[in-house]
Amino acid sequence: MKKFDILNKIRKNYLIAVVRGKGFDDTVKMIDSIVEGGIRNIEITYTTPGASELIEHFAGRGDICVGAGTVMSRETADEAIRRGAQYVVSPHFDAGVSELCNLNQIPYLPGCATATEVVTAMKSGVDVLKVFPGGVLGTSFIKDIKGPIPHANLMPSGGVDKDNMAEWMENGAFAVGIGSALAKGYDGSNPEVVKANTESFVAVYEAQVKGEE
Repeated sequence: MKKFDILNKIRKNYLIAVVRGKGFDDTVKMIDSIVEGGIRNIEITYTTPGASELIEHFAGRGDICVGAGTVMSRETADEAIRRGAQYVVSPHFDAGVSELCNLNQIPYLPGCATATEVVTAMKSGVDVLKVFPGGVLGTSFIKDIKGPIPHANLMPSGGVDKDNMAEWMENGAFAVGIGSALAKGYDGSNPEVVKANTESFVAVYEAQVKGEE
């Protein structure tokens, strides 16, 4: 039940930090600060130098769920999984990556922007689809897709901020990906800024959950 357990972790933690660092040490500081701030899903993008080493570095920690982001090929997906990635995220759908992830019982979250892409990905065994770019598609995209395709599990990434996160949640997002907003004001020497930014997103999330109870 490996894949099921990982999906449950992502869903429970809900917020996914999309991390793009300048190097190994810089990214470690960012991720440590994000975790201290309260986000437990960490997506380490392959636009970050040393991404594979970073995935391996954090993969053994039981308190977080580490994934690989910006995965553009089956070869990169294989590398990430061997290093310990618990889920794989792409800006697009790749059938080869989907097949590899399914064989390894690893969730694959490909970027989809149309109903056709959503259905194609679901037919390949994808359980959660990344709404990308979220800022372009808008919060209504989830409701629009769930109308004709009610079983689609959708996670926006790109364009999620503190002002619209509640709306994404209300529209039925499976989880939400938060990127550059977490690093706003960070210059490499002030990781406390990353922690504060993270805490502010967690506060919005917790207020929304409390309001729905």
